Amino acid sequence: NYPDRYIRVQTGRTNLSVTGAVEEDGFFYAPDPSSQLACAIAGNIGMNSGGAHCLKYGVTTNNLLGVTMVLMDGTVTEIGGAHLDAPGLDLLGVICGSEGQLGVVTEATLRILPKPEGARPVLMGFDSNEVAGQCVSDIIKAGVLPVAIEFMDRPCIRATEAFAKAGYPDCEALLIVEVEGSPAEIDEQLGVILDIARRHDPVELRESQSAEESARIWLGRKSAFGAMGQINDYMCLDGTIPVNELPYVLRRIAEMSKEYGLDVANVFHAGDGNMHPLILFDANKPGDLEICEAFGADILRLCVEVGGCLTGEHGVGIEKRDLMIDQFAPEDLEAQLRVKDVFDPRWLLNPAK
Repeated sequence: NYPDRYIRVQTGRTNLSVTGAVEEDGFFYAPDPSSQLACAIAGNIGMNSGGAHCLKYGVTTNNLLGVTMVLMDGTVTEIGGAHLDAPGLDLLGVICGSEGQLGVVTEATLRILPKPEGARPVLMGFDSNEVAGQCVSDIIKAGVLPVAIEFMDRPCIRATEAFAKAGYPDCEALLIVEVEGSPAEIDEQLGVILDIARRHDPVELRESQSAEESARIWLGRKSAFGAMGQINDYMCLDGTIPVNELPYVLRRIAEMSKEYGLDVANVFHAGDGNMHPLILFDANKPGDLEICEAFGADILRLCVEVGGCLTGEHGVGIEKRDLMIDQFAPEDLEAQLRVKDVFDPRWLLNPAK
């Protein structure tokens, strides 16, 4: 429905195929997780997935209008609708991000948006993670709203270059900042962003001048997880923090890396503070996995300590289940259990999660 800007999809529909269904008519679906080629919309709803462009457009919950859901007693119910202002309590907000614990979604109504007039990324290289993190914080403080701000550090840059050959600079950290709009709007936004970047003494500033160059800038970022997976076992986390805490958290992760004796590669959605540290370990080395898990738990506790949360888009599942007490008070956890009891009184859906 283009006039009302929504699309209804059923089970099995992948994230990328939603945009594929509407892009010829000038529309797109905003959430774009790195796994968008394979991940299903139902899974995106379960985890409240985001992606590189969530800084401007929000995550799944901001783009989900309604669902058809089968409850555990067999009842088929409609929650939400075709508009953002559906009446009643926000039960849709309860369903989105519930990790499949409350019911089975069989149909979803998603918000689609007109494609922007234009978009342009700029690549920035810096000589430290902390400086790159401070640059992100300063861009957000300036009131500019890029469509995306992505971060990669040296280990990830090197792995990506060997894998995708995107032409990235040899630096400690890089940012990909993308803005969109009319040519005048793009120039105005990038003017502010580049002025901020120059105050942090970048080792490289590369503004895209063509669609081909834009695709090349994004190539490495979109290949990052596959590139890292080819060279090492890793555990990926997704704690989320206030953007102004980026320099401190990146420094602490580097310190903890030395304490635990495991390397870390950072690649994440910097604009909204959604961290994705990749802890590198050897699955064949006895004890390495346990050290990796302990390291990961400390990173997530750090995220909570600075005012963030355990998960931004990957969910709690089993991995973070025992860390819930670090973020939530007993009363909060009890309220969540009562919601579970209402939807699934016999605890048949994901009972161990």
